[in-house]
Amino acid sequence: MPIELIPLVFFAIAQIGTPGPANMVLLATGAGYGLRRTLPFVAGVIVGKQIIIWPLGFGLMHLAQSWPVLFFIMKYLSAAYIIYLAWRVANMRLNSKQGEGSAPGFIAGLIVHPLNPKAWGMITASFTSFVIPGSDIFLTTLSVAVVLISCQTILHPIWAGVGQLIAKTIQGTRAERGVFVILALITLITVFYALFGGLI
Repeated sequence: MPIELIPLVFFAIAQIGTPGPANMVLLATGAGYGLRRTLPFVAGVIVGKQIIIWPLGFGLMHLAQSWPVLFFIMKYLSAAYIIYLAWRVANMRLNSKQGEGSAPGFIAGLIVHPLNPKAWGMITASFTSFVIPGSDIFLTTLSVAVVLISCQTILHPIWAGVGQLIAKTIQGTRAERGVFVILALITLITVFYALFGGLI
């Protein structure tokens, strides 16, 4: 086994299962469109993490470290994209025409993690902290990819499902607008914390 499996699984559960930019967007999207209509977005988010895992596993991280401007650009692309998603969340309303709107789809989900600094940090930590030195690069990358995609497949739909439960509770009440505004604000806070850490 090229990785320390049990510690990596617990690390992955802690990272993927706790609030962050992706999970807050999943929660809000599930609330706005329901779990079933959110599933393509969920699938995109899950696959999107693989876009980061494989290049990092094969050493692209060294190239990124040589070009720090890439991370600078990524920070602000991420901020702009999450602000846009948060704006959509803040303006969601649950009504009889809810199902007629266009829910974020697979492609929208696909770009969430590549623009999410928390995801980059988590995946980098997975390789630097839980890989046994000297292990085969392909088997190591495959092992990390399988652990993370397994945890995502279980945990991400739960976030969207919880969002749907929240929606059923608040639909048509005075709390509706406030809840979506709060979800949007929490989304912004989590992404800016991921971007700038202790600077905010």
